Amino acid sequence: MKKILIPFILLTVVMMNSCALYKEYERPDIAFVDSLYNRIPTADDYESIASLTWRELFADTLLHNLIELGLENNTNLEIARLKVEQAEATLRTSKLSFFPDISFSAQAGINQNGLSYSISPTASWEVDIFGRKHNTKEGAIAALASAEAYQQAVQTQLIATIADAYYTLLMLDEQLDISKRTLNTWEENIRTLSALKRAGKTNEAAVLQAKANKVNVEASILSLEKQIIEQENSLSALLGLVPQEFERNALSEQVFPDTLLMGLPLSSLVNRPDVRQAEYKLVEAFYATNVARSYFYPSITLSGTAGWSGVSGNPGDFIFNAVGSLMQPIFNQGKIKAKVKISESQRQEALLNFKQTLLDAGTEANNALISWQTARKRLDSDKLQIVYLKGAVMNTQLLMKNGQADYLEVLTAQKNLLQAELTGTNDKYLEIQSVITLYHALGGGLE
Repeated sequence: MKKILIPFILLTVVMMNSCALYKEYERPDIAFVDSLYNRIPTADDYESIASLTWRELFADTLLHNLIELGLENNTNLEIARLKVEQAEATLRTSKLSFFPDISFSAQAGINQNGLSYSISPTASWEVDIFGRKHNTKEGAIAALASAEAYQQAVQTQLIATIADAYYTLLMLDEQLDISKRTLNTWEENIRTLSALKRAGKTNEAAVLQAKANKVNVEASILSLEKQIIEQENSLSALLGLVPQEFERNALSEQVFPDTLLMGLPLSSLVNRPDVRQAEYKLVEAFYATNVARSYFYPSITLSGTAGWSGVSGNPGDFIFNAVGSLMQPIFNQGKIKAKVKISESQRQEALLNFKQTLLDAGTEANNALISWQTARKRLDSDKLQIVYLKGAVMNTQLLMKNGQADYLEVLTAQKNLLQAELTGTNDKYLEIQSVITLYHALGGGLE
């Protein structure tokens, strides 16, 4: 009785010491999370961009078509999907490891007694007393979640890049339209100044200056047309298409929510796939450390064989064999200790990366929201400035025709108006770009 009881007590002690291997992952306490957005002005009626899908945020249906095309054709996103499939296969393998291995063997030979044979199915099962398989499975679950987060990160980046490319085209279209209208204005100025010169009210210098300004605008138009083609080519490559033109709406038709905010700090970051991926990497490292520690404990394997063995012409004998084995590492040149030390170091590295990812996420979200608020204020100033400059152009033109102003005042007013209109278009694009950046910074909204 004592011979049976002593090994049982020793095994019980070992199992109790190994209970720590079953400890579940707990999110680390990160003190700075609640202060990530202290510098952001808040309001009760702000809508969280993280609660919107990309279809709700980007109302342009032509952009919807491009995004859907990109989601279907983009190679980087397809690679991310394949990584998810690989992680799913690894998880299935780790789950199946809880079941016994079953194999079948059959042998035949010839001897002095005739044809001999043996048929023996074999099964072996490693008992997961010390949690090695359990921790491996939990690590595989975390790896799958990390791969899925990576896929969402690629998808979010793709949607943001397509949207940015589309709105860049709209901005270039608007600037091209402004430049063409300005070109028509300069052509009219040249005709007016030529008539005033013939009437002796101005000189050749005014006409030449107007012609020089016209040539400068023509050069700007050529540059804009070149940029539009290059942007269309870049968008085509992003969508997996040959270079082509794209149907699109006007920049002035784009509408976005008037108020955008992120809500509570931690809930705002939870949708960010890079934050989720960083934490799942930490979870994976946590369970990898548990697996490494489990090698200090013995492995217990049960195996058995059942079958028939005999000679042709005889019914054969039924054979059965069952074996239980225990293997306890004693000395292995410090390999297990080294694995544990490496895995613990990797876990600390994953924790530091998780903390830094949170900090970076807060910084990006802060910067994006401030950019959006600043762009909206600049747009209000741009609109007012354009109204004033249009009035200035009309007044100087009238004064010049009546001989009360010279051509320099007209040229200056028209140059200022052109610059203000181009700046207003650029600021409108910057407002939209900050919305795209905010969408990306908060994890791409809901799917």
